Order: sequence, then structure tokens, then C-alpha cells
Amino acid sequence: MTKQVSFTKMTAAGNDFVMIDNRSGIMPASRRAVSALARRLCDRKYGAGADGMILLERSRRADFRMRYLNADGSEVSMCGNGARSIARFAALTGAVKKNRGVFETPAGIISYELKEDTVRIGLPPVRNIKLGFSLSADGSRLEAHFADTGVPHVVVFVDNLEKIKVVSLGRAIRYHKKFAPSGANADFVKIKSRSAIAVRTYERGVEDETLACGTGVTAAAIISGILGYARPPVKCLTRGGDILTVDYAYKIDSRSRKIVPSSINEVTLEGPARVVFTGRYNL
Repeated sequence: MTKQVSFTKMTAAGNDFVMIDNRSGIMPASRRAVSALARRLCDRKYGAGADGMILLERSRRADFRMRYLNADGSEVSMCGNGARSIARFAALTGAVKKNRGVFETPAGIISYELKEDTVRIGLPPVRNIKLGFSLSADGSRLEAHFADTGVPHVVVFVDNLEKIKVVSLGRAIRYHKKFAPSGANADFVKIKSRSAIAVRTYERGVEDETLACGTGVTAAAIISGILGYARPPVKCLTRGGDILTVDYAYKIDSRSRKIVPSSINEVTLEGPARVVFTGRYNL
């Protein structure tokens, strides 16, 4: 008899995921086999179709553990929208029976709060912030910024988001030698007001533009704040049309009157996360 695995397809602001409850250890023990399954399940022609596969697992340190694999099968430490989705999924499966708690990821312990229409998570500390460096990519000379919000992001501010060739330019940034060997995600940002930005993201591992990226809008909102463009809470308009809200605590430098990058803490990301459908897949 063919072995099957139950899954739930979820979307978080257009970022979509295949969710699997692996608390019973139904998934293969081999990392290579899990990677292959992620590629098959995430395939939009022959699988359920998703940006990534997320496993809900048992944890000795928190309410549960999250494992995230990109559509190409690569396993990464963090996904912001995926983290919001797994918090909702954990409640739906009965893994948690409360609205607040914490869960484990390779990037650290993540807090969560389930609301009626949204999920808010607390992200790990932002690392390796770098501002205003020059970058040559796809025939363009860019002023770029960098922040690791659980995964690496390169942030580029633009005047017109619609004219940006997100895929070709994003791919050039993603594979740039400066970020080798693991590469980086690329976020293109338009400032809309002192409290709102619009973001388009090329995601590493998906190797394409996605409708939203939680860690990407977080990096964009934080860099926008440091540069004095937008102060938190920042409303982030995604390519899919949903709004993600990024908030954080900070201190102001008494001389420059700007945010001190090293003071940024208590970073949160909030937005929608809902079930699209459930199904079973032949292993």
C-alpha cells in the first residue's frame, strides 16, 4: 500500500506553504529524502505548489519546533511568513491550545500571538546591518543595504517599483560574489510615507519573485527606519496586495537624531495567515 502524508496548504500575504505535522515522525529520517519531498510537494505543476514546505515537530525547549525548506529543497533557518503560518497551523492541529507562546527555529526562539484575523510573531535580533555600500548587478550600479533578519537580505530603494526588473536584478544580487557562498535575498523598496513602504522581493531558494516575504519586509522596514525614511510601526504593502506590519523598539542618537542600529530590539511582524486547502500526498 502506498504511504501517504497529510498536508495543509496555507497562505500568508500571498507567501504560500505546504504544512506537515511531523510530531509523530512520519517524514523520512534522511535529510536528502526530506529535501526531495519538498521539491515535489512545492512543484506548481506536479505537486501542491508552494514557496516552501514547513514541518511542525516536537521541541524540548518550546511549544513546538519549525523546520523550513524552500521550494528548491534547501533548508534555511527562518521564514517570517512561514513562522506566522506555523503558529496558526499549530493551533489548528491541537499542538498548542493557547493564543500566545514560543516555538523553536534554527534562528532562535520565536514568540507568537494568535489574533482573530492575524498572527504576530517576535523575530530574532537583527544582525550584520550594513548601510550604503555600492553594488554592481545586472549592468546597474546600486546603492545597497544589508540586514540579517533570520536570513540575509539586501535592500535597495527605488523610485518606481513597477519598472524594476525584479527577477533579473534580484537574481544578480542573490548570486553576487559579495554574498557567496550562501547568497542573499533581494528586496526592492519604495517609500510611500513616514509610516508606509511598498516592497517587492526576489527570494533565495524559490529563485523567483514571491508575493510577499516576511523577513524581507522586516529588513526593509528596519533599514527605512535607520535611514530616517519611515518610523515604526511600518505598514508594508506586499506584491500580493496584503499589508504586513513591522514594529520594533529603538533608541535615538542624541546628536544625529537618527535610530541607533545596535539599539533595535523587540522586532515584531504581523499579518494574515490562513488555510487554503488540505490534502494527502503519496510518498
